[in-house]
Amino acid sequence: MNHTLEIIRGICLIVSFSLLLGVVLLRWYQKTDENKSWLVCKWLVTVLVGYIYVKGFAAGPFVVIFALVSAGLMILLWAGPIAGYFGNQLGNLYDGGNEPPEPKAYYSVARGLMTHGRYLQAVEEVKKQLAMFPTDYEGQLLQAEIQARHLSDLPAAEATIQALCEQPGQTPSNVAAALTALADWQLKLARDREAARRSLSQIVSLFPNSQFSTQAAQRIAHLGDAEMYRPPAERQKYPVPEGIKNFGLVQETGLVKPREISPEARAAEYVKHLEEHPLDTEVREKLALLYAENYQRLDLAVVQLEDLLAQPNQPARQVIHWLNLMADWQIKFASDYDAAKLALQRIMDRFPDTAAAEMARSRMELLRLEVKAKGKSQAVKLGSYEQNIGLKMGLPH
Repeated sequence: MNHTLEIIRGICLIVSFSLLLGVVLLRWYQKTDENKSWLVCKWLVTVLVGYIYVKGFAAGPFVVIFALVSAGLMILLWAGPIAGYFGNQLGNLYDGGNEPPEPKAYYSVARGLMTHGRYLQAVEEVKKQLAMFPTDYEGQLLQAEIQARHLSDLPAAEATIQALCEQPGQTPSNVAAALTALADWQLKLARDREAARRSLSQIVSLFPNSQFSTQAAQRIAHLGDAEMYRPPAERQKYPVPEGIKNFGLVQETGLVKPREISPEARAAEYVKHLEEHPLDTEVREKLALLYAENYQRLDLAVVQLEDLLAQPNQPARQVIHWLNLMADWQIKFASDYDAAKLALQRIMDRFPDTAAAEMARSRMELLRLEVKAKGKSQAVKLGSYEQNIGLKMGLPH
């Protein structure tokens, strides 16, 4: 039984070694740079010499002669390839080896033409590269940039960007960046606010509930009035009243103070803006601050902060800022230890093992001292109009 197992084990070892040797020789045969027939001949000669040694055909006085001849023959056959192999392995550490470089598009020629103002030729050079690499993001964006900024052909640039967006395999970040670049060109070069809005809105529709849609919505909210994008000669002119004469001799500084916008008007302006752009985090935070600082309406301010915290894909630093702000207001306007502690606990829960969580934990230990130092804040009673300031059209959500 043991003899049978030994035979089976020997057969398995021979088969395994033969398969391994076969794989090595096959890869060697496929990758060799020398004549393949000559390589096979060298293998056969080596096998023959080894077979003679194993069988002991060279015996007696011929052993020394055969050993010298066979050693010289092996050196002649294999010294060069072996030295070349190890030399290549050492050289590969410095020059990357014999592996061909990964095929990719190169735009150095096109950029060189751009530096000399030859923009049409630069576009043609970019198109040559894109013919070989039709989905290359860098080339398509470069082509659109030349068309928009240097050839003043914004429709062609828009067509290039839209073709890029429709290509399968383009990453969301590439598509969003391309559409954002297009919106920038439409604003700066054509002063076309509506076209820029369409480009940014396309990001929102393509990638809803993502960081790209959030950033695009924020840009849309701050595009500004269409009047500011008109050429200076076409803008509406407003009469400017004559200023104060002898400004340096004015004694009463109140005469030169700028007119301040009332909190009521500012709150109404913020609410109206948020009805049109509910994802504008900057204005929503300003409205929350107005409710807290000017009217001591902590309940309304917290509602706005909760709306901000509920928006998806907000940066961690913003979320931490809003929760810290909520804790600040709970102490400042309500001396509410439990509510402030809950806001800090939310930072620790959402961002564990971070510096922000450690800072929230440290602050929580001193929170009672903050409340004690602040004392009870006096609630400011507001009139019926003030109680609903900015809410005539409802809270934006």
